[in-house]
Amino acid sequence: MKRPERDWVREAVERLRREATRSADTHLLRLDLPAFPDIAFYFKDEAAHPTGSLKHRLARSLFLYALCNGRLREGQAVVDASSGSTAISEAWFARMLGLPFTAVMPACTAPRKIADVQALGGTCDLVDDPNDVHARAAWHAANGACHLDQFALAERATDWRGNNNIAESILRQMALEPDPEPAWIVCGAGTGGTSATIGRYLRYQGLSTRLCVAEPTGGAFAEGWRTRNPSVRASRGTVIEGIGRPRVEPGFLFDIVDAVVEVDDVESIAGAWWLEGWLGRRYGGSSGTNLAACLHIAADMQARGERGSIVSLLCDRGERYAQTLFDPKWLQARGLDPKAAHALLPPIPC
Repeated sequence: MKRPERDWVREAVERLRREATRSADTHLLRLDLPAFPDIAFYFKDEAAHPTGSLKHRLARSLFLYALCNGRLREGQAVVDASSGSTAISEAWFARMLGLPFTAVMPACTAPRKIADVQALGGTCDLVDDPNDVHARAAWHAANGACHLDQFALAERATDWRGNNNIAESILRQMALEPDPEPAWIVCGAGTGGTSATIGRYLRYQGLSTRLCVAEPTGGAFAEGWRTRNPSVRASRGTVIEGIGRPRVEPGFLFDIVDAVVEVDDVESIAGAWWLEGWLGRRYGGSSGTNLAACLHIAADMQARGERGSIVSLLCDRGERYAQTLFDPKWLQARGLDPKAAHALLPPIPC
């Protein structure tokens, strides 16, 4: 018996597959710092995706997961809670599939991110308290929308065994490097999906590479990981969007993380500025957090006389933060002065 609703799902999945086939892999950039002669740094430029962040991979996976689990049908509204980058990617895929999309976002989200969602045809439902985004997204779902639910589903929607996930891509690109098996991979945690994918894949491939989560100081993941308590709350807020969650999200897996490095906001912002000086283009604050954590890991390796490679991520485009992290007046109004932290970073290599 012919089932028209299944025909639409089949075509939607094929559209997502074709998009993935058209998308070239993102670059892995090598950085050599004279201060660490025995350690090579690599940064995977996930901002090169069509929607400008590593969340492009996640958004595609979330749509596939919803389609293949029978949760998403033709013409249905789609909703998710997001501080910006995931919402932008989800709006892009929703437009591709001809579906209305609403992003539930904290009102303090960078204005450029809100504008990017709207430019892709999405609607932004802004809430004053960031802790309310989950409940608001659930309200939309109760009124008929398909909740993509990145925070609950990211770690299971991504195929961690391969299929060009971010871990497989990194290790394939490292194959011809002098130290092809990284000593460490460093990433931030928003949903926990990226750290779950990387940590699982390292074990699946039998590698000795360790996984470090870079976290804003006082973030819930850091305290939760130390105590193995999924109920802890963040002890401090952060201006670094996408990470530093106020609570431990269900997709964060404690046991596959080998270390958590906490980074103050001014260090993260200084790191983002430093990356602009190195690469000539801007990246967001979480990329600066990753850079700072990599330098902490490298210093520890150097103190132990270890050599090898460290791989991390450039998470999203810095143009989205022109009115926040790269705006001196915005920083001054919040008492943030990253100049001293920037001065402590290694000289930018020529």
